[in-house]
Amino acid sequence: MNPLREELKQLIISTLELEDISSSDINSDDPLFTNGLGLDSIDALELGLALKKKYQIKLEANNEQNKKFFYSVNTLAEFIQAQRSV
Repeated sequence: MNPLREELKQLIISTLELEDISSSDINSDDPLFTNGLGLDSIDALELGLALKKKYQIKLEANNEQNKKFFYSVNTLAEFIQAQRSV
């Protein structure tokens, strides 16, 4: 398993206090919001702050691209890797 994806799953679980979920319960391709993991907009804000703090990434408020980046664990991992290479 990709270490960044596993790290992201653990970050999601700990940041959002998802006590009944383990990283193996989260499919890297499944949507994080609505269907899939079922996160909401408050979760998105908390997760965004945790990601900024841990990975020093830049997220622009009210940017439509954020929806694409936050679609799944895989899209988040790709976004973080792209930010690191900038």
